[in-house]
Amino acid sequence: MEYNPFDPAVVRNPYPTYAVLRREAPVYRTALDFAAVSRYADVLHVLRSPELFSSSAMRDLIDRVKETSPDADEIRGGETLLGTDPPAHTRLRKIVNRAFTPRRIAGLEGRIREIASQLVDEFADEGECELMDDFAASLPVTIISEILGIDPAMRRDFKRWSDELIQAMDGAPSPELQLRLDRSFLERKAYVDEVVAERRRSPRDDVISALVQAEQDENVMTEHEIGNFIVLLLIAGNETTTNLIGNAVLALLDHPQDLAKVSGDLSLVPNVVEETLRYDSPVQLMLRRATRETELSGVTISEGETVAVLLGSANRDERQFADADRFDLTRDKTPHLAFGFGTHFCLGAGLARLEARMALETLLGRLRLQELTDRSIERAPSLIVRGPRRLDLRFSPR
Repeated sequence: MEYNPFDPAVVRNPYPTYAVLRREAPVYRTALDFAAVSRYADVLHVLRSPELFSSSAMRDLIDRVKETSPDADEIRGGETLLGTDPPAHTRLRKIVNRAFTPRRIAGLEGRIREIASQLVDEFADEGECELMDDFAASLPVTIISEILGIDPAMRRDFKRWSDELIQAMDGAPSPELQLRLDRSFLERKAYVDEVVAERRRSPRDDVISALVQAEQDENVMTEHEIGNFIVLLLIAGNETTTNLIGNAVLALLDHPQDLAKVSGDLSLVPNVVEETLRYDSPVQLMLRRATRETELSGVTISEGETVAVLLGSANRDERQFADADRFDLTRDKTPHLAFGFGTHFCLGAGLARLEARMALETLLGRLRLQELTDRSIERAPSLIVRGPRRLDLRFSPR
C-alpha cells in the first residue's frame, strides 16, 4: 500500500487508508520523509513522552516556510508553544494559561451566543447560506479577536493569513504562494507590532496586554515570542473551531436520524461536539522528532527521525473504540485525542468546545437544517487540518 496525505482520495476520506495502516503498517515510512504512526496506543505514547519525541519538528516545519522568504530575518526568532519542549514550553505555557482559565472561558458563553445569534440573523430569512464563510469562520475569529484585543473587522485578513500559512506548511510553496506569504508575513508583523506598541502605551484587560506585561515587568517573554503567540492564537483560534463546526454539521446531515434527535433535544449538542472531534478530527496530524532510538509497534525509530502522529486515525482505532467508524451520539466517554495529550494538550480546547456548542445550539435552535445544495464537498489538501472549504446549506426557519 501507499499512504500519501495529499492524494485526492485521501483528502476526500482518509479513514479507509488509516484502517489499512493500523492493520498492516502501524509505523509507515512515507515519501514525505516522516514515519506515520496510526494506532491509538502508539500515538498516545508519543504525545505523552516529550523527552523521547520532541516538538522541535513542528518548529522546523514553520521555519521551513519562513526560510525561503527574502525577509526571513524579520519573521524569525523567538520560541512558540507548538515548537518547544519543557522547560521553554513550560515557561510560555505558564504565562498564557492566565488568559485561558476555565472561569474566564465560561464567562464568554453569553458573548459567544450573542455573536452566533447575530450571524444567523444575517441569513436566517434567506433559506440558504454558505455556512463556512457566513458562520463557521466568522464566529471563532470574532471571539479570538476580542480575547486578544484586536479589531475583529480585520477577520478576512486574519483568515487569509491563516489559510496561506497552513497551505505553506503542507509542502514547498509555489512561487505565487511564496509571494503572497512574503506579503502576508510583513503585513501581519506590521499589524502585530502596531498593536503591541499601543498596548505598551495603554494597557487593557486583554491577552496582548498580559503578554506585554510579562515582557516588561517579569522579563519572561521576548518581543518575537509575543508576536509568535498572537499569530498562533489567531490561526489556532480560527482553524480548529471553524473546521469542528463544519465537520459537525456535515456529520449530522449525513445522519438524519441523529439530526432530528438533536434538533428536538439541544441537551445532546455536547455529545455531537465530542463525537465529531473523535469521528472527524479537525486536526489530523502533528509532528514530533525522536530524541533517541526507540521502538513503536515493534518498529525501530531512529534518533532524529520525524514522526507524524495521526490523530484522526487514533480516534478511529477499533482497538480503542467500539464500532469506531460509526457516528454514535451515545458513545461512552473513552477519551479521544483530537486536542492532543499531555504537555501540548490544546490550550484552547475549552474555548473550542464552548464555541462549537454555542454555534450548534444556535443553528439547530433557530433553523431546520435540510440539505446541502452542492454535495461535492471540497476539502483543502492539508497535511494538518481537515474541514470543508464551503457548505452551501438549505434550511427553513423554526
